[in-house]
Amino acid sequence: MANQPKIDIRTSPYIRQAPTVAEIMRNVVYALLPLAAYATYQFGISALALMIITVLSCMATEHLFCKLSNKKTTITDASAIITGLLLAMTLPPGFPLWMGAVAGFTAIALGKTLFGGIGFNVFNPALVGRAFVQAAFPVSITTWTPALTTDRFIEFIPSSLALPFMQPVDTAEWTAQVSIDGFSGATPLALMKFQQVFTDSYDLFMGLTAGSTGETSSVLIIICGAYLVFKRMLDWRIPAAVIFGTIISAECFYLLDPAQYPSPAFMVFSGGLMFAAVFMASDMVASPVTPVGIFVFGCLVGFLTVIIRLFGGLTEAVMYAILFGNAATPLIESYTQPHIYGRNK
Repeated sequence: MANQPKIDIRTSPYIRQAPTVAEIMRNVVYALLPLAAYATYQFGISALALMIITVLSCMATEHLFCKLSNKKTTITDASAIITGLLLAMTLPPGFPLWMGAVAGFTAIALGKTLFGGIGFNVFNPALVGRAFVQAAFPVSITTWTPALTTDRFIEFIPSSLALPFMQPVDTAEWTAQVSIDGFSGATPLALMKFQQVFTDSYDLFMGLTAGSTGETSSVLIIICGAYLVFKRMLDWRIPAAVIFGTIISAECFYLLDPAQYPSPAFMVFSGGLMFAAVFMASDMVASPVTPVGIFVFGCLVGFLTVIIRLFGGLTEAVMYAILFGNAATPLIESYTQPHIYGRNK
């Protein structure tokens, strides 16, 4: 009798309360902070200032529209902070700060408030802001600087402090002066597309390349994403489906001509695909929820990313691939609804 297990009987309720929106958003912010720190280590005070400006712009815009619509301000739920951080990490580290403020305003105004606020946005707000500045400021959005320059913690990238509507300072001479041997201002995707040069996989995996602020270490992105999966605040199937779709699509072209087309590993670790797959494609509102729909959505994003990178006019494509996937989400869900057991198809 002494060895029998004890039964602990407690009173109801037995169902745990689901995490609140604010709790989920705070944990996403916690997951993004190591990436923000690593981006600052890579690109210095310019990247840090850009992230601060976009976050403040997003928060101010959300507070403004809440006041204009006579609603209680929602900046305390941290969703605007996430939008600002995600947006900054899709931009070049030397992006003019005033343009970053414009991008933050657009992300909240057009990507979130226009659709009714949090929970109603059709598209990822950060990608809406990025798409706007891609069209409005095409030169600045494609001007890259090398990582790990010697004076990055005491000196701004010249273009960061460009005045509004003024020609940004030419960074070519500055880049030539501060570049470290082995690093180039050209991104791996640009080298692949225009020069048929494939960057070493280790540099891609560790993020030791030029590119957007969020093109950080893939291993760090995986660790931060695993934290959210452990907290059950990220559906791991979405980034897994995006990576799977990218690998399969890239492998088809790689098998046709390995000299012309990059390997699947290059496609996965280059650019912002890993970051976007974990933190943007997994948007709880703009992504499907059905099991089959998640797989279709992820494969669609991966396939479009590969196609646009190889045959489109842009070097990076994951932004447009996710936005297209967001637009297709209602259609995907309508065709992938699970059938109720016992009913005819």
